[in-house]
Amino acid sequence: MRNILLTLSYDGTDFCGWQRQDFADKGKAVRTVQQTVEDALEKLHKTKIPLQGSGRTDSGVHAFAQAANFISPIDSIPVEKYPVALNCFLPDDVRIMSAEEVSEGFSSRTNATSRIYRYFIHTGNPFASQMRYVWPVHYKPDIEKLNKMASYLRGERDCTTFAAAGDQSLSMFRYIDDAHFYQDGELLVFEIEANAFLWKMVRSITGSLIHFERMGKEAEYFKTVLESKDRKFAGPTAPAQGLFLYKIKFDGIRRHV
Repeated sequence: MRNILLTLSYDGTDFCGWQRQDFADKGKAVRTVQQTVEDALEKLHKTKIPLQGSGRTDSGVHAFAQAANFISPIDSIPVEKYPVALNCFLPDDVRIMSAEEVSEGFSSRTNATSRIYRYFIHTGNPFASQMRYVWPVHYKPDIEKLNKMASYLRGERDCTTFAAAGDQSLSMFRYIDDAHFYQDGELLVFEIEANAFLWKMVRSITGSLIHFERMGKEAEYFKTVLESKDRKFAGPTAPAQGLFLYKIKFDGIRRHV
């Protein structure tokens, strides 16, 4: 028995998120990343293999480097061969990028110390091939002002303002290590790192920041909205297609969830 940690990338466009949903569509399963990879694991191992992810991504959200682990009942497959072996059973919109053996008690969810997301905003006229992966805004936001707003997110924060209706988290507090914007050609990138995130939190923050900057609000206005702990003061939620789970860290400071 071995505990195998996978790093996955996926195009979330045609998935109903990460988490397996066996009875979501009138009692039928919907297509999810977890279910797709578990099906590949079953074909490879000839038995059902549960897969645990480091976190959930919503419908339409992508991943550069999602982390997930499973217990393999066989020792005959060299760990470095898992990416090639599993990719043979996976569709093109999910790829296993790497695999490594980890300790018996390792959990990709509870051992993760932080998650990093990147949101891609196109400030020009994107190519058709980019449309599945960016949010076109068709104007040039003031990055300095956006970064002043984003600076108020750093530290331990009550993020109730940016929690989607129906979020069932026991605590709305999250520790945000960093949040900042940078320009890459016509792409404006928002990167945020935290110990964990509420449901649709990154998209709500991104949409709010862009909305308030476009309205000409000062940075302190965003601070007021954050501290209001009231969802009605947040801006529109940014669309899913621009959001990528960029990296999972396991070597940082373990903070509350």
